[in-house]
Amino acid sequence: MPDSTIIKSPLPGLYIVATPIGNLGDISPRAAAVLAEANVIAAEDTRVTAKLLSHLGLRISMTPYHDHSDERARAALVARMEQEIVVLVSDAGTPLISDPGYKLVRDARAAGRHVTTLPGPCAAIAAITLSGLPSDRFLFAGFLPSKVKARADTIAEFAALRATLVFYESGPRLAAALTALADGLGNREAAVAREITKLYEQCVTGPLRDLAARYADAPPKGEIVVIVGPPPEDSHEEGDDETIDAALRAALADQPVARAAKAVAKRFGRDRHNIYARALTLKDSV
Repeated sequence: MPDSTIIKSPLPGLYIVATPIGNLGDISPRAAAVLAEANVIAAEDTRVTAKLLSHLGLRISMTPYHDHSDERARAALVARMEQEIVVLVSDAGTPLISDPGYKLVRDARAAGRHVTTLPGPCAAIAAITLSGLPSDRFLFAGFLPSKVKARADTIAEFAALRATLVFYESGPRLAAALTALADGLGNREAAVAREITKLYEQCVTGPLRDLAARYADAPPKGEIVVIVGPPPEDSHEEGDDETIDAALRAALADQPVARAAKAVAKRFGRDRHNIYARALTLKDSV
């Protein structure tokens, strides 16, 4: 039988190619073959992609394509796709996952260009497999906002969702993000995965507050994925009146009274009207 892993004569168009997230051995034969046939590679950072090309023994023309690329850059690439093979890569993993590549795919499709994908490594999916948390239903949420209120508002959107949540994060922001997740979602089971596929790959699991404490004074290095398990079925976080008041104060710091009361009532399984009344009292006492 012929080898179906290699495209011998790629058509002109756009090829979305997943690249290794750490271990260069994870590049697929098909991806390597398409990279070798490319007329141009649209790369998030050409210096990073150059290392992969060097590993493969390839010298291919590259052009930057990233968050700050404008419509003219996209239009130029789409024009080239009519006669040439344009390959889209990110620095690591699958393009379009937490990067702006979808705009290039959208414009290529609108122009009637041939578009295909070469699947492969993805840090979000790899981290789920390492975490041991439920994987039958999950939501990829990318990076949380850096500002406190925006981050809390974003987390509140996910509080009622019965699914595993997946976030990307950086080392310096990790402890604050874990604390915010615990405040907004309750002390759920979670995992912090880093350096996936590399020599020092690590996946640490435990309740969100334990993980926040672990990294508070020792922010880790490397690419980080945070996995948060779904809320337990028909269960609520335990808490006395003092604990609930503390949760309300934290929520009221960056949320309106109604939203703060709703989140805390759901978190502790308390009557929403009673919690709302308590929130008003606490708000007035500040």
